[in-house]
Amino acid sequence: MNVYNTATSVVDWSEKYHNSFLITDDVLDFAGKLLNLVAQSIGAKRILEILQHLDGRALPHDGTLITLEIDPLHAKVAKKTLRKLDSRTSAKSRLVLPPNLTNLHPDVPFDLIFIDADKKSYPKYFAEAKRLVKKGGVIQVSDMSVNDVNSVGAREMLAALKEDKEIEATTIATVSERAFDGFMYAIRKYCL
Repeated sequence: MNVYNTATSVVDWSEKYHNSFLITDDVLDFAGKLLNLVAQSIGAKRILEILQHLDGRALPHDGTLITLEIDPLHAKVAKKTLRKLDSRTSAKSRLVLPPNLTNLHPDVPFDLIFIDADKKSYPKYFAEAKRLVKKGGVIQVSDMSVNDVNSVGAREMLAALKEDKEIEATTIATVSERAFDGFMYAIRKYCL
């Protein structure tokens, strides 16, 4: 069958493109793999993602994963991935649409927060993440090596962290099959 002669629409191709980002059972993308390793290494039971990357393998059976997503197509992909998680484990997962961090008031703070959203808003996302993560908890921020018009927010966040007495952070460069990139790894200190 010649796929070029098959009637398709933009929706078909768009869904195929977005479905290509689903985390499969046997292969994780670079960011997902790294995030899973971080979650396992700190024994994270409560994780908040601002944009879905985890596949949940890092969660213990009594863990909780909350994913915030605003884009409807990305949310559709996140729902499929979280359904897979729910079918594999007794850990709980939840997708929040539309995301509004200021409305989150968890009874128990998060062990790990992952941010991979619009770079312009990184300072706001980080301020909320700092409020929501426990002392000793980790905040990981993606795409720190991107150099485009949207990276201004990432740079503003890094500049503000120089003066932040509650956070210890570093940036780490990464190389994957697709690109050179980097992330920020931050810990909310136990005491000042």
